[in-house]
Amino acid sequence: MERTRRAAKGERPLVQIFVRDNNVDQALKALKKKMQREGSFREMKRHVHFEKPSEKRARQKAEAVRRARKLARKRAQREGLLPAPKGRGR
Repeated sequence: MERTRRAAKGERPLVQIFVRDNNVDQALKALKKKMQREGSFREMKRHVHFEKPSEKRARQKAEAVRRARKLARKRAQREGLLPAPKGRGR
């Protein structure tokens, strides 16, 4: 019941990390990676100072443009118009 109430409000579920074999360093690394992926650090940084409504609109518009370009790039790669991205050197 609690989970559905949170989801209805638009809140994100809590991040959960398990510590295995008392290895806190590894768990902390996993937590940071998850938070980075979800954009939590960016969100926290944005809430440090007040953001004017005009700045908020400009930021949201820039994010929308970025998302649209990324989507168009992926679509072009799928259709073969652009070369596929090179793999990461691991």
